[in-house]
Amino acid sequence: MNVSACQWNLVWEDREANFTHVRRLAAAAGESDLIILPEMFGSGFSMNVDSIAEADPSQTETFLRNLAQDCSAAVLGGLVRKDADGWGGNELIAYDSSGVELTRYRKNRTFRYTRESDHYRNGTEVSVFDYLGWKVAPFICYDLRFPELFRRATGRGAELIIVIASWPTVRVEHWVTLLRARAIENLAYVVGVNRVGCDPTSEYPGRSIVVDPWGEIIADAGGEEGVATAALDRDKILNWRAEFPALMDLES
Repeated sequence: MNVSACQWNLVWEDREANFTHVRRLAAAAGESDLIILPEMFGSGFSMNVDSIAEADPSQTETFLRNLAQDCSAAVLGGLVRKDADGWGGNELIAYDSSGVELTRYRKNRTFRYTRESDHYRNGTEVSVFDYLGWKVAPFICYDLRFPELFRRATGRGAELIIVIASWPTVRVEHWVTLLRARAIENLAYVVGVNRVGCDPTSEYPGRSIVVDPWGEIIADAGGEEGVATAALDRDKILNWRAEFPALMDLES
């Protein structure tokens, strides 16, 4: 499976401007099977739930569905929903190349340090979905610091782990280190998709990367707008898990 991680300087709280960036980057991704976009890709990491939450029908969901069909690829990206009581939900959604929904996931760990937890209600479930014969588990940003979430997904068979994020430059080494750790400990491919540029509170380093099950970085988008693309080989995971059966020793 070919995966493409897209990063750019998200335009603050401007869906249409960000959609334009996505179309250009998706075209640059070529013949990908899975195109991945950052956390809250239509708005940036905003706490302004009332302004950025999706209407019904959702403009962002419609865009992602159409993009998947246009590119003949699955597409996954982050967005904000609003609960009936006014709380936000930091979520992601994925569609296959026919525009059929593959999964919908709500961030399990909201980021107390930036007061995200004052505006967004956390989810409680992990998601593992089937795509092209792979078991895929998506997460969002701060989730990355909680390995128990990833173990739950691996216990359900996850072979490809995706983390979409708005991860700041000041902690970029944590980002890279933790993505590599999640790959090593779960014997899985990991794709981390971040943004570049800045918003009213932070600067962002990009470093969207693809990590193989041994923790080696096999694609890196660097610090500028662009796409990290890599070919993933499921047989490598199956063979490594058979040769090095550490996952058999997980506690139930």
